[in-house]
Formats: sequence, C-alpha cells, structure tokens
Amino acid sequence: MSLSRLSVELIPRSAEALATDVATVKATFSVADTLNIPDLMRFPLRSWDAAALVRPQFGNVIPHIRAIDIAPDAPLPGADQPGLEEILVVHGDPPADLSHRTYPNSTESIIRRYRREAPHLKVYAAFDPYRRAPWKELEDVARKKEAGAIGFFTQPVFDLKLFDLCREWMLGECVFWGLSPVIGPKSRSYWETTNHIVFPRDFSPTLDANIQFAQTVLKELAQEKGKAYLMPVRIKLEQYLPHLLDAVA
Repeated sequence: MSLSRLSVELIPRSAEALATDVATVKATFSVADTLNIPDLMRFPLRSWDAAALVRPQFGNVIPHIRAIDIAPDAPLPGADQPGLEEILVVHGDPPADLSHRTYPNSTESIIRRYRREAPHLKVYAAFDPYRRAPWKELEDVARKKEAGAIGFFTQPVFDLKLFDLCREWMLGECVFWGLSPVIGPKSRSYWETTNHIVFPRDFSPTLDANIQFAQTVLKELAQEKGKAYLMPVRIKLEQYLPHLLDAVA
C-alpha cells in the first residue's frame, strides 16, 4: 500500500531559491506528487505566482491563499491562472507590517467566493486541533465544508495519540496530514509560543527522533491510502526527505 497523495511544502523565498528546492525534491524525493506553497508576507513572491513558476516542472501545485488579504472587489488570486486546479484557503495571521491592508473576511466567505467565481478550482481549508477546543474546531470544519471546501490540510502533528484521535474526528474527510521536523530548543519554543503546540512528554527535538516519528505516521497513512504533506522548515530538504522514502514506498 502507498499514500494516495504526498505533498512537500516549499517556502517561496525567491524564484531562484524555489527553483533550487523543486529540483532537490525531484532529485531526492521523487515519490512526492504535489507541492504546496504558503503565502508569507516577509517575501515578495506571492504563493500563486510561485505556483505558476514551478508548475512546468511539477504538475500538482497548491498555493495557500490568505483570506484577510482579499479586498471585496478584488479578483481572486489564481482564479484565472491557466493550469491551476487546487488552492488552500487559510484565514491568515495579521501582518507585522501595519501598512499592509487587510479585510474582515472569514475563511468561509472567501471559500464561497471561489466556489461561485472559480468553480473549476478545488478548495481546501485548514484544520488545527491545537488552537481551540476540539468541538469548536470541528464546528469550523463543518462550516468550511458547507461553504465548499472539499478537504483539509492539518496543522502539523507531533503526537501519535493526538494523531489517532484526530483521525477519528476527521473520519471520512479528505485530509492532508502535516508533518514537520522540530529540531532544537529554539524550534520547539517557536511551535509552543506561536502555534500553541503541546508536545508529548517524551518528545525529542532531534533529527533522528523526528524522522522516526514521520516514518511511523507515514506508514500508518500508507496502510489506508491516506494523504500527507511534509513541511521541512529550518532544515535542508536533503537532510530530511530521503530518510522517509522507505515509509512511503
């Protein structure tokens, strides 16, 4: 058995850096069939523009779209982009640059706009078991589905028990399960303070431990032909991805 889809998340630092990362994924982790690209305000390259750049080299690309950045009368990012088939709509964190204008959009309102104005696009939304009470997050899941989301990308998971519980909550849904290495105390502190992650007591922020955890999760998902995405932040792709090949072969 194998995963039905496997994505790698790439940061669009620049067109040149992105091209290098795409080449690395193709050379070291050819089992990946999808790339997903976040939209980060600290970089000038927008996610949908990055998707257009890499799609000739990598067919399936899913750019993230920040709902709070879209003006009511503005065109939807990526809606008219040739070849684009999928997007991920996230709410978006408030920008550090206060001169950057945002709008009081909900994720659901932007999903509805895409379904109405760009029905050819498949729209995914976010699922985060850490940010609020589970029943509230699952109510959000229901609202996003009602708005037109066909599936979900999770916040990366770091705990096998929580992973199993979330799989029960999301049973029957189309879900890309997130995995991201957390290496060293600074990386752990970032996840705890920024994303409110509660790590298990035996969590070890070492490369070997993170590789072993990812292998375990990917093997479980492969048994049920599930989906996953890998988010190797603050680590070289070639230090992480090749070690996971056996888990998804």
